[in-house]
Amino acid sequence: MSHQHTPPEEPSSINDSQSKEQNDFVRGFSQISQVGFSIFACILIGVFIGRFLDNSLGTSPWLLLVFSFLGVGAAFKYLYDLSKRL
Repeated sequence: MSHQHTPPEEPSSINDSQSKEQNDFVRGFSQISQVGFSIFACILIGVFIGRFLDNSLGTSPWLLLVFSFLGVGAAFKYLYDLSKRL
């Protein structure tokens, strides 16, 4: 009679916990990336609108400043709304 020895299997709870940790990391990274991109986009859109209007109306640099500050305000409002959701 031959007796075959099979290696013990790893408990599935270890694999599940590693998978959960990896999913949590990816989810957290994507949320942080979304926040950074949204802040950047708000400010950049304000700058582009301000530059376009300044070039069109000859009011340089006033509309650039106004719309830049509006973009910063929109970014803060986004952060405020996000903090209320969490």
